[in-house]
Amino acid sequence: MNRLIATAASAGLLALSACVAVPVGPDGQLFVYPPGVPPGAIPPGGSTYADNRAPQFPATLHTRLYPANETATQTGVVTGTVTNMMTGKGRFQLQYMGETLVGEATKVAEGRGVASAYGAGGTHMSCEYQMNTPRQGVGTCSFSNGAQYKVHIGT
Repeated sequence: MNRLIATAASAGLLALSACVAVPVGPDGQLFVYPPGVPPGAIPPGGSTYADNRAPQFPATLHTRLYPANETATQTGVVTGTVTNMMTGKGRFQLQYMGETLVGEATKVAEGRGVASAYGAGGTHMSCEYQMNTPRQGVGTCSFSNGAQYKVHIGT
């Protein structure tokens, strides 16, 4: 009986010895640290991040676009998500008039950025935004049909 227990325990340990922890962001995507920054490490001479911490995991934020002109009032408030990769890049997705628009955002200056998205039906949009924190910001978005929105990012 002891031999059976020992064999079962050894098999369990052997199976677990091949497990590897891989950092995954809240959106299920593999998180890749910036070049030269090993997981959990701060680069020699201090962090390249403003708050002097190691890299943060991506954050998926809810966005709300509020109509800013008559064309936009036809759709009302539009909601979507944006994933801040905490690297100066992000990606977002929203439903607009029955079409899924997918795009990316890029930091252009401290806290400021631009974003673009496109849908398979030809609808496109462009935005300018200002992030107050990595998880909250505001901006404006213009759509190919002339609709304009005020966008609120995060909580």
